[in-house]
Amino acid sequence: MVIDCHQHLWPPRLLDALRRRGEFPFLRGWTLHLPGEPPYEVDPAAHDVAARQEKETSEQVLVSLSSPLGIEHLAGPDGAELIDVWHESALELPDPFRVWAAASVADPDPDGLAKVLREERVAGLQLPATALGDPAAVARMAPLLDEAEHAGKPVLVHPGPAPEGDPGLPAWWPALGPYVSQLHLSWLAWHIAGRSRHPGLRIAFVALAGLAPLHHERLAARGGNLGPVDAKVFYETSSYGTRAIDAMVRVVGVDPIVHGSDRPYAESADPGLGAAFAHAMFTANPRVLIGEPR
Repeated sequence: MVIDCHQHLWPPRLLDALRRRGEFPFLRGWTLHLPGEPPYEVDPAAHDVAARQEKETSEQVLVSLSSPLGIEHLAGPDGAELIDVWHESALELPDPFRVWAAASVADPDPDGLAKVLREERVAGLQLPATALGDPAAVARMAPLLDEAEHAGKPVLVHPGPAPEGDPGLPAWWPALGPYVSQLHLSWLAWHIAGRSRHPGLRIAFVALAGLAPLHHERLAARGGNLGPVDAKVFYETSSYGTRAIDAMVRVVGVDPIVHGSDRPYAESADPGLGAAFAHAMFTANPRVLIGEPR
């Protein structure tokens, strides 16, 4: 069984809700407007449910709300409505799609999250890295992290909104700048404050956590300590290839590496590190992350 731990697919009801909005984030036709990024022309085929289902080769696909939209950071009924639309419409997606739950980080609702996590098709909770950027933020998110831990379901840490920047920057700037730094900071915050608060929680960082573990030598040089490899921390591979994945394996080992494509923004790729590694990355390790037997 091949499991893709990280895709995005916007159901029609979510698209309609974004088109009704007059403030960020919003859609005009198929043009996405976000405060920290240039207008992005969405490919309609990327969110055609039937077409994506027909094209899919993985036996399980875990889809999530795109945290760079900033929906989880919207306060009040504005954000709550969009999160409800996400859950209601995503849970109607056909196989092989399963769902990462979303949660407001502006107005956390642990009881509401607990109800969503009881859904069989919900694989776990996604949180934006922008809500976990330092130890104090990890403490603020504790009520949501507690619910995931109590449910026995994992947390996926995904980049959040990019800050507003120079409009002349290239389109790839957020993905290589803010997104990576957000993941790096959230990994460091989890490293020093998260595990002690949530000893049983399985957590995965997309995009190899911004390659944060590769900085372990600099961490030690500055007075920190990587410590033993945490068996409940996983690293999803989207947008990285053979060299980065091989370098991560040299630091954290094979068992934490899980496959994610980030489709429709990137595609699945085998890093070519051998059949045994491919089985671990595409099948065995993702099963452990989502709580299934190897």
